[in-house]
Amino acid sequence: MRKSEVIVSSHRNNMSDGLIEVDPSVLNTDGTDYETAGYETSTQSLTSSVNQYVFENGRRYHAYYGIDKNVMPTDEIEQDRLDLHHESMLQMLKGDLYKAPLEEPTRILDVGTGTGIWAIDMADKFPAAEVIGIDLSPIQPRWVPPNCRFETDDAEQEWTYDPNSFDFIHLRNIALSISNWPFLLSQVFKCLKPGSWIEHCELGLVVYSDDGSVPDDYAAKVCMQLISEAMNKIGRPPCTQESITQQLKDAGFVDVQAYTYKQPMGPWPKDPRLKRIGAMSLLGGETGYAAYGLAPMTRILGMDPAQAERICAEAFASVKNKNQHAYSHYYVAFGRKPLE
Repeated sequence: MRKSEVIVSSHRNNMSDGLIEVDPSVLNTDGTDYETAGYETSTQSLTSSVNQYVFENGRRYHAYYGIDKNVMPTDEIEQDRLDLHHESMLQMLKGDLYKAPLEEPTRILDVGTGTGIWAIDMADKFPAAEVIGIDLSPIQPRWVPPNCRFETDDAEQEWTYDPNSFDFIHLRNIALSISNWPFLLSQVFKCLKPGSWIEHCELGLVVYSDDGSVPDDYAAKVCMQLISEAMNKIGRPPCTQESITQQLKDAGFVDVQAYTYKQPMGPWPKDPRLKRIGAMSLLGGETGYAAYGLAPMTRILGMDPAQAERICAEAFASVKNKNQHAYSHYYVAFGRKPLE
């Protein structure tokens, strides 16, 4: 069986967005925070053994599969942020739920489904398809489309789904919970039908700026660097476009394509779509930096909780400065299981 050539563009050529132009109106006020320009920066936020949680640093974390299995909180504050971020990621994909070239899938699996919002949207889009979402925590809603259901499971354990049974398997923002990518992707490969697609989407943890307005000591950049340091220390490095592409290739997938999207950290871009993404990122950042940072900094790096909380608070304060134009990357890669 001859494998197709893996298609991966250069870092420059596969950027969905070019240099982001700053909206001049965000610079026309005397203050430096978005609040001075009229942006509101605040958000609101089974008696079964699988509902085991621990409370730490004022947040609720998953515990059933082990406290360190998922370093992200699972409380209602985090669920609200996840749903908001889902809308942001939809905007980055210009309204699309996926990039893979699907043709009327009949069985779809969402790995690390979180609140289940992506799975529910896919069930609405493909009413004839069965859509299954799996996650470590049973935090999904009960009222869902009739063709959608959720299961509590650890994706790094042996899968019990039938081989060659899914048309599409979707993984999004689970890198901080995965220690064994080769095994996980081998399970995906086994359970996909020949010729069907996997799509893997991840947020990067590196802060960029196109206009040089973000210094090395920018608080959000420092926060992201500390999170990356912690996750590298336990063998869960943050993803890059190159890493997720190579992982798909190593697992045996072909026709691999990868894309990088820019996620502005505030509503400073001139482009209306990017401005909306930046506004949602700013809103989510009020709880997002703590969601990503508290457990890695305290559990892994051994920081005092007060110090970790200060770093996360300073990170959010930094992205409110409208004269510093930071963004991060969102990586999307998809590949096909070869025809047998």
